[in-house]
Amino acid sequence: MTNNKKEMNRWLVVLGAVLLQVCIGAIYSWSLFNKPLMNKFGWENSQVVFTFSIAIFVFAFSTIFSGKLQDKIGPRIVATIGGILYGVGLMLSSTATSLFQLYIYYGVIAGAGVGFAYVCPLSTCVKWFPDKKGMITGIAVGAFGLGSLIFKSVIEFFIATKGVSATFFYLGVIYFILVIIGAQILRLPNNHQQNKSVSGNGGNFTVKEMLSTSSFYLLWIMFLFGSMSGLLVIGLAKDIGVQLANIEPNVAANSVALIALFNASGRLTWGTLSDKIGRIKVIFLMFIITAFAMVALSVISLNIVTYFICLGGIAFCFGGFLAVFPTVTGEFYGLKNLGANYGIVYQAYGIAALVGPYIVANAGGLKSTFIIAAVLAIIGSIITLMTKPPAHPISLSCSKDAAS
Repeated sequence: MTNNKKEMNRWLVVLGAVLLQVCIGAIYSWSLFNKPLMNKFGWENSQVVFTFSIAIFVFAFSTIFSGKLQDKIGPRIVATIGGILYGVGLMLSSTATSLFQLYIYYGVIAGAGVGFAYVCPLSTCVKWFPDKKGMITGIAVGAFGLGSLIFKSVIEFFIATKGVSATFFYLGVIYFILVIIGAQILRLPNNHQQNKSVSGNGGNFTVKEMLSTSSFYLLWIMFLFGSMSGLLVIGLAKDIGVQLANIEPNVAANSVALIALFNASGRLTWGTLSDKIGRIKVIFLMFIITAFAMVALSVISLNIVTYFICLGGIAFCFGGFLAVFPTVTGEFYGLKNLGANYGIVYQAYGIAALVGPYIVANAGGLKSTFIIAAVLAIIGSIITLMTKPPAHPISLSCSKDAAS
């Protein structure tokens, strides 16, 4: 009876995590706001799109603080703070009449809300499921990937019937309520379970100890290269279809839904597979598939079939990177400080969001961009062959003492 209750409790936590992640994952629906904002305020496309870049960067950067904070005070309070920031940021965005206001309200405040909420479900679910870390992380981040697909129709309905500014307000209210409800369900296992779950191979590293290992930097570079490829495709999906595959714009727009589906399914599939064959092997496979798809985009004559196959493959692997790296961080550096440690690792994703547009602007065309992404993926696959779990932190300190 007790075991059944524990099983029920941990799946209830997953339910809260999924509810929360779906809402904050809707941040990837930003492209739906670009045209309406341009039409209403007369802003340039690049100016409006920059709002999303700010939001993603702030989202990633704030995980440094939210991860460390949730390790200290628990996921419920930190996720609740995230829900408040996210909802309030969107509601304030409904009053924005200048780009600066939009950047602050949506980019900074709502972006920080996503960052505060994002780490909590990952760290919490892994501690409840030490036996299924890859699968459960895949479910949690898969829900994040599905957010844009689930809320796509809702956003389009509000924009069509209420206008773009009012849409921000209604979404803010919805997200505020749902994220806070999901946050209240998040709770850690009891001390016995948690102590059991945070012990394991490699011990529990602090952030300082993690930064002293060479494996951290290898993981960080791999995450940077893997994230960059996926973010490039998400940002350019429609343009790729129109310019390279000669597809009608309305047909190419369907790539948004395709990417969301493959992104989400990749998170669950690769996460589950990593439980069976190992995290680093899975990362190697994802880099190889990404490299092949990027090369195909740059050298073959695309049609509607090859276009969707290549985009689907890249999105499938991109979702896998976001599912596997939290898990491998926990395996290499322990679960006790996973929130803080993964907050540092996750900065690779935030930097990728800024570096990607720079590459696009300076590569000299889409095909050159894909060649660069393919090379980075190949380098990433080579790095996996050099990446090994770090020595236990106690062993490290003993070695330093002996050396001195």
